[in-house]
Amino acid sequence: MKNIAAIIQARVGSTRLPNKIFLDLKGRPVLARVILRLQQSKYINKIIIASPDTPQNDIIHKFVKENFPAVGVCRGSENDVLDRYFKAAQESSADIIVRITSDCPLIMPSVVDGVVGELIMRKVDYAANVLGRRTFPRGLDTEALTFATLEKIWQEARDSADREHVTLYLRRHPEIFSTVNLENEQDWSAYRLTLDEPEDYEAIKKIYDSLNDAELTNLNKVVDFLKEHPEVVKINRAIEQKNAKY
Repeated sequence: MKNIAAIIQARVGSTRLPNKIFLDLKGRPVLARVILRLQQSKYINKIIIASPDTPQNDIIHKFVKENFPAVGVCRGSENDVLDRYFKAAQESSADIIVRITSDCPLIMPSVVDGVVGELIMRKVDYAANVLGRRTFPRGLDTEALTFATLEKIWQEARDSADREHVTLYLRRHPEIFSTVNLENEQDWSAYRLTLDEPEDYEAIKKIYDSLNDAELTNLNKVVDFLKEHPEVVKINRAIEQKNAKY
């Protein structure tokens, strides 16, 4: 059986929405929501939080150890996120790494499993739902890659942008890596479910407060809610997405 580790990059130093990973969503902080959702994946058997080793991020280590003792914490460079990921993958003996960011409190277990399933079935280096044509809502971004692929990126990437954005080097060199993109049956890319700005939190909080736990892990139910409540969609529709964090 393959060792499939979800590595969640997390830090508290967001400039646009400080301490966003500890904002409350129905009685649980955002980071807890991400962890709990990934625990519902049928593929993932390890979860590791990759956080910076700076003093201000000590709170992440403390929170995880107190609330999720089975979840690992790997700390490293704040800017060299690629090295942080590689270290976490090594320490967890991962065969496959699922890359998730901590600003996605509506990450869908079914979408994660779809991406991982594509990686395994197609026997490629990298699978994602963010390559080329985006069809899933922003905030459901999922990437999966083999350990050998991550190691190759870690060894070869030298540019600071490539070290900060974990899979950017892979995207820049399609001639080196085999990839596959998972597309949704319908284009729901106009919906914004990521957490970057105060308006995002307002919209996501309304979704959490309006749906039950089963509905919150069902993408169709979430989208149905947004279709029925266009006023929620409008809350964060105007936000311009920051440059890709890949």
